[in-house]
Amino acid sequence: MLIPTIVMGVLAVVFMFLAYQKGGGTQLVGGLKGAGNMLLQMAPLLIFAMIIAGIIPMLIPAQKIAAWVGAESGWRGILIGTVVGGCLPGGPFVSLPIAVGLLRAGAGVGTMVALITGWSLLAFSRLPMEIGIMGWKFTLIRLCCTFFFAPIAGFIANKLFSWVSVV
Repeated sequence: MLIPTIVMGVLAVVFMFLAYQKGGGTQLVGGLKGAGNMLLQMAPLLIFAMIIAGIIPMLIPAQKIAAWVGAESGWRGILIGTVVGGCLPGGPFVSLPIAVGLLRAGAGVGTMVALITGWSLLAFSRLPMEIGIMGWKFTLIRLCCTFFFAPIAGFIANKLFSWVSVV
């Protein structure tokens, strides 16, 4: 986490400098106010997601995690990861900490790749809006075309990267 933090810090300083150059203190202060408002909106979500990520390994025994979604769970774990990922609500601030919590609790890398891929491609929580805007036929076509990507990605991750310790 040190390298991404340093990169983001450098980028923040560069953008602050550019904002100051462009409009003086007004642009910079406006940008910092916007950042502060976003922080106030996102902080509770981040805190709760981190609590969930930290508690998952404490609540669910490692043996159960390994049996259901561990590297040895095979296709069952990958399919569970795909469906759970599709059902996860919210953005990356919710799903990524949950995936990290499950990884730390013993979930397999393939299952978590399927979970994150299912979350990003399937997104069942947005289906009502998608059906309302795009129509049920389009939504069904999209789901049929994208459902298999998450299990395939999980399978590839299991086969190629199951030996890698990711947390």
